Amino acid sequence: MSTPEKSAPPPGATTATSDEITPAPASNGLTDKATTFLQAHAQTDTTFTYEEERHVLRRIDTRILPLLLGAYFFQQLDKSSLSYVSIFGITEDAKLVGQQYSWLGSILYIAQLVMQPLAAFILVKFPNGKVIAGAIFLWGTSQAIMAACTTFPSLLGLRFILGSFEAMIAPSCIAVTQMWWRRSEQTLRTSYWNAMNGITAIVGSLFTYGLGHIESEVMFKYQIIFLFCGLLTVVYAGVVLTFMPDSPMEAKYLTEREKVIAVERLRANQMGVSSGKWRWDHVWESLLDLKTWCWFVIIVAISGGIGTFGSLIVKSFGYTKFEAILFNIPFGAIQFIVIIASGWVATRFKHKGLTIAGVCVLPIVGTIIMLTVPREQKGVLLFGYYLVSCMAAITPLIYAWQAQNTGGDTKKKCTSGMVFIGMCTGNIIGPLLYSVDHAPLYRPGLISNLIMLVLVAALAILIPFYLMFLNRRHAKRREELGKNAVLVDESMIGKGQMESGKAAEIEEGGTSTKPKALEEDNALRDMTDVKNEDFIYVY
Repeated sequence: MSTPEKSAPPPGATTATSDEITPAPASNGLTDKATTFLQAHAQTDTTFTYEEERHVLRRIDTRILPLLLGAYFFQQLDKSSLSYVSIFGITEDAKLVGQQYSWLGSILYIAQLVMQPLAAFILVKFPNGKVIAGAIFLWGTSQAIMAACTTFPSLLGLRFILGSFEAMIAPSCIAVTQMWWRRSEQTLRTSYWNAMNGITAIVGSLFTYGLGHIESEVMFKYQIIFLFCGLLTVVYAGVVLTFMPDSPMEAKYLTEREKVIAVERLRANQMGVSSGKWRWDHVWESLLDLKTWCWFVIIVAISGGIGTFGSLIVKSFGYTKFEAILFNIPFGAIQFIVIIASGWVATRFKHKGLTIAGVCVLPIVGTIIMLTVPREQKGVLLFGYYLVSCMAAITPLIYAWQAQNTGGDTKKKCTSGMVFIGMCTGNIIGPLLYSVDHAPLYRPGLISNLIMLVLVAALAILIPFYLMFLNRRHAKRREELGKNAVLVDESMIGKGQMESGKAAEIEEGGTSTKPKALEEDNALRDMTDVKNEDFIYVY
C-alpha cells in the first residue's frame, strides 16, 4: 500500500516537522460533519507528525480497504454467476429461448439504473457502513432465493431484485474511498477494490468448476451455484456490519487523536467528507456539468456484453464447458494485473486520460484478432480474448477520475450515480448486441465493441484539455478575489516530494506554518468543484 502524501514546502519556505490543526469557529455556515468534529476537538493537542499520519493510513488500509475488497468481490461474484452457469445448461434447464438469456443479463442493469437516484440519496442521508452491510445482506438473500427459480419469468424477477440491491455497492465503494483517502491515494485504492473483478473470475471459475461436478436429482447445476454464492454473501454481510465504520469521525477502532488526523488530512482534497444534507443545487449542477456527461459517454462505451457472453465465446472456440470455465482463470488474472498496473501508472505519472487511451489499445487489438482469425486457430483466438479482458482496467480509472474531479457531498453522490447509470445503460445494450443466434462468430457484438473502444480512447485524450480550461478559470477567479492565482495541490503531491519536503524541514530547522483556519478554507464548506475556486482539477 502507498503511504500518505503531503506537499513539499515551496522554495525558501520554512515549516516544522508537524502539522497544526487550527481550531474551528462556532459555525460560519460550514455544513460538513467533519467541521463539527474538528470544532469539538479544537482544544486538544493539534499537531501530528508525518510518521503519525502514516500510521493512521496503515490502520485505514488494514481495516477499511479489506472490507471494500470483500464487498466488491461478492457483488461481482453474484452478478457474474449467470455467466458461469451459462455453460452448465441453464438455457435448457430453464427452457430459455431467443434473447431470454440476454435479458437475464440486461435486467440486472435495468434495475441498477432505476435505483441509482435512490442510491445517491441514501448515501447522502444514511450511514454508509450500515448501508453497505444492508445491501450485501439483501442481494445475497436474493441470489440464494434465485436457486428456487426454474422459469424465465421467475429468474427475470429475481435478477431484477438482485440488481436493485447491488445498485448500492459500487457508488458506496467510491463514496467510502472519497471519505477515507486523499486524492493522490484514491486511484490505487479504487484499482484495488475494482481488481476484485479479476479475483472473482478466478475464484468464481474454480467454484463453478467444482460445483458443476455435483450430480443431483433434486437441483439443476445452476441452482446449486446460485445457492452457494448467495449464502456465502449473506455471511459476509455480518462481517461488514460488525467492522465497517460509517465515517472517520465515527470509527471506533481509531483513537480520538487518530480520528482527528484521519479527518484533518482530507482537507487538502477540497471535496468535503460527509454532510448528511441533500442539496438540490448540487443535483442540478451535476446534471449541467459537461464533465458528468463525458464520464457518462465513456462508461457507456466500455460497458458491453463480453462479460455476460465471455464463457460462451470461449466455448465457441471449440473447447468443452469445463475447459471454457478454466480458461476464465487466466482472464481474471490478466484483469487483476492490468487493473493494478494501470492504477499505478496513472498515480505515478498523474495522467489518467493518457493512461486510459493507452489501455484501450490492448482490447482494440484483441477484438480485431477475434474478428479476423479463423476459428481453427484456438490459441490465437484465446490470446485475443485475453487482450480484450484488459478493457476492465478502464472502469476503475473512470471511477477515480470522476471522483477526484467532483466536490460537494450531494454532487459527488449524484455524479457517481450518473456514471453508474451510464454503466448500466451500456450493460443493458451490450448483451443485446450479442445473441446465441450469432454463435460462433458473434460479429455484431464484437464490431460494436471495437467502435466503442476507439471512441473511448479519443475522449480520454480530449477531456484533459477541458480540465485544463477549468483550472485556468479557477485561477482567474482566485486572482479576482485577491488570492494567489497559482496553488500547490497538496492532495496530489507524491511521496518523494513529501519526503524531500520533510528533509528540508529538518535541515532548515524552521518554524511551523499553520494551515488555513476552517472559516477561511473552502475544503469543508460542502462546496461543489465549480463553486470552489480553490478546487484543482486533475488530468
